Amino acid sequence: MSKYYFELALKPDNHYELFLDLLESLTTDAIEENEGTLIVRSEEELEDIKFGIEEFSKALNTNCNISYDKKENIDWIKEYQKSVKSVEVGNFFIRPSWEEEKENKIDIIIDPALSFGSGHHETTSSCIEAIDEFVKEKQTVLDVGTGSGILAIAAAKKGCVVDICDTDEVCIVDTKSNFELNGVTFNDSWVGSTNKTTKKYDVVIANIVADVLVMISNDLKKCLNENGLLIISGILDKHINRVLSKFKDLEQVKLIHKNEWVTVVFKNNKEF
Repeated sequence: MSKYYFELALKPDNHYELFLDLLESLTTDAIEENEGTLIVRSEEELEDIKFGIEEFSKALNTNCNISYDKKENIDWIKEYQKSVKSVEVGNFFIRPSWEEEKENKIDIIIDPALSFGSGHHETTSSCIEAIDEFVKEKQTVLDVGTGSGILAIAAAKKGCVVDICDTDEVCIVDTKSNFELNGVTFNDSWVGSTNKTTKKYDVVIANIVADVLVMISNDLKKCLNENGLLIISGILDKHINRVLSKFKDLEQVKLIHKNEWVTVVFKNNKEF
C-alpha cells in the first residue's frame, strides 16, 4: 500500500449526469456519489482528470466546485488491531493473536469475529471468572450456545472434557477454528441445543439471554450430573428474579453482578 493517495472531489451546479459519465470514461477507479458530489480516490495522481473536468465545465458554461488533495494512507488493519485489547480475568489472559501471551496466565487466543464472545463483555468475563473458580480438571463440560467457543476453550484449558452446541452453524465452525488456534480439542459438537443430547455433565454453561434460559431451564437441569454445576449468564438485572424462579430447585452458589448483567452459579443437589 502506498503511503499517500489522491482525492478529487467535484460538485457541479448542474449537468450532474454528464460529469458522472465523463468521470467514468476517464478513470477505472471507484467513484463515490455523495449528495451531489462526485469523489475519486487513487494512488495515482489525478491532475489530468482534474484538468479535463475544468475544461469540460468551461465548455458547458457550468460552475463546478473542485477540490484536489494528497492524503496519507491509513493502515486500517493496524488501526483496528490497536483498538482490540487483551483481557485478564482471574488466572486467564484472553488476547487477540497479534498480542503476546502473558507469563503465568492461562492463555486464550480469540480474534474478533461475527460470533459472540471475546472476553470484553461483562457476561463473558463473569462466566470465565466462574470457570476459573469452580471448574476442575477432568470434569465433563457442555457449553450451550457456544458462540466463539471462548468459554468451552477456557474449560478445555483447565483439562476438562468439553462438548459444544449452538443453534447457529457458523458459531460451531468458528469454535472449531478457535479450538485449533488454542491448541486444545473438544469431545463432541452439534447444531442445536440441550434437547439434542441425553448425556449428563459435571458442568453446564449457558451464556445466552434471559428469555431463552427460561425456555430451556428444564433441559439445562436434565443435563446435570448429581452435584453438577450450572453456570448461566446473559441476564439483565431487571430479569434476574424471573430467571431465578426457574432454577429455584437448585442451590445458588454464587451470583456475579457486573454493571447491568448477572451471572449465576448453581449446584444440583437432586436427580432430574
